[in-house]
Amino acid sequence: GPPAGPGAPAQPPGPGAFDLGAQSERWAAFQERHRLSCEEAARLLLDAYEYRGLVKHTGGCHCGAVRFEVWASADLHVFNCNCSICTKKQNRHFIVPASRFKLLKGADNLTTYTFNTHCAQHTFCKTCGVQSFYTPRSNPDGYGIAPHCLDDGTVQTIVTEDINGKEWEKAVKEHKTIRDMSKP
Repeated sequence: GPPAGPGAPAQPPGPGAFDLGAQSERWAAFQERHRLSCEEAARLLLDAYEYRGLVKHTGGCHCGAVRFEVWASADLHVFNCNCSICTKKQNRHFIVPASRFKLLKGADNLTTYTFNTHCAQHTFCKTCGVQSFYTPRSNPDGYGIAPHCLDDGTVQTIVTEDINGKEWEKAVKEHKTIRDMSKP
């Protein structure tokens, strides 16, 4: 349409566009300097705001077919469960909401084992057999991440808490926070 004159109503931005006001030039310069698309720059901003106090860890299985990223503290709270399966496969893990986990590659290379209540989804790589993450029974809307499957450099400390999974119902009922660990 014709250019808006003084006093004319401002035209709303088009679909997918937004008005950056006085920050427009700064935004464009930032994108150019870092060679980022608008979407990539927006993701950086959103990550910095939504994941304040967290770091982006990357990790995967042994053969590299499965890779993921997860936003979590640099100081991990890891559960060491003594239930039958966790004992057999030494399944130590920390729990995150699904929104903080992203599978980067290998969805077609994962297989799943379930038993008993079939709530926990024990996923592992078809090639090397490593379980780098899984869906825990305590938090079926989140993920349990194996800290030993993270790449080096982003973990500062690990505190391990034993969970009596042999008496799962009782242990989870008595634990003050475990059921809420997948809440954003």
